[in-house]
Amino acid sequence: MTRILIVEDDPTINNLICEYLTEKDFDCSQAFSGTEGRLLFDMETFDLILLDLMIPGLTGEALIAHIRSASQVPVIVLSAKAALEDKVQLLSTGADDYLTKPFELEELLARIRVQLRHKASGSSPASAALHYKDWKLDEQARAFLVKGERLELTAHELGIITLFMKYPKKVFTKQEIFESVWHQDYFVEDKTINVHISNIRSKLKETGTDSYIQTVWGIGFKLKE
Repeated sequence: MTRILIVEDDPTINNLICEYLTEKDFDCSQAFSGTEGRLLFDMETFDLILLDLMIPGLTGEALIAHIRSASQVPVIVLSAKAALEDKVQLLSTGADDYLTKPFELEELLARIRVQLRHKASGSSPASAALHYKDWKLDEQARAFLVKGERLELTAHELGIITLFMKYPKKVFTKQEIFESVWHQDYFVEDKTINVHISNIRSKLKETGTDSYIQTVWGIGFKLKE
């Protein structure tokens, strides 16, 4: 039986989803905080996770980061946030799908089935290879290749490259990069992003692709068009 973890602090919504999915022959576990969700995730195995963002304890974003550090299990985010930038950020940090509240249970079920089909076929968006000019990124294997040769990157460097390759036309501010990759609030005086971009360019220099990352003065960074 397919096992689903529901992380939602509103008891009415959590119970409603649980009852509906149980009727559809899913085995559901319920958590009412991010901390409880992390505990259940660490103790048990699930086929899919439904996650509200605005939860007490561990934040929804931090829980996604924790999940992705250990598993590629599909994560569908449930949130009242409807802005495009919120969806982009969540998908870039590890969520597989995003459903805006309020939603119909039938639509939720349809999205769950899509993610489970992707998981079964091994063709989920999270595991697909990304391509950009001479770069190739296999997210599932966490392998970054330049002209067919693997280039070793730190976890944060790989996170930055992944963000760029998922959205090759977007200009990212330092704050967007930091919060997407580090999952922490950004501090204006922090020089972390500049240092990491410099390190990535240094590693890319021997491959002749260091110019792929462009500085957009006064804004941030983007990939060369």
